[in-house]
Amino acid sequence: MTAVDEVLTVEEAAARMKMSARYVRRLVAQRRIAFHKVGPSVRLKASDVDAHVDAGRVEPMTASTVWRDLGRVA
Repeated sequence: MTAVDEVLTVEEAAARMKMSARYVRRLVAQRRIAFHKVGPSVRLKASDVDAHVDAGRVEPMTASTVWRDLGRVA
């Protein structure tokens, strides 16, 4: 049996991302996040919201990677 993914409104997705509802609506309008249309309403899966946030993750740099990357620039 598979777990059912939670469905969020734009406002709920914004709260989950700690962003404004306007930002989430812009993501939807630009089709930068997966969404579903239910009549005139927009709904987002919680897993899609989490995936969008995770896709923007930037790994921290260590001292060794800084020196390695400086060698490439010079």
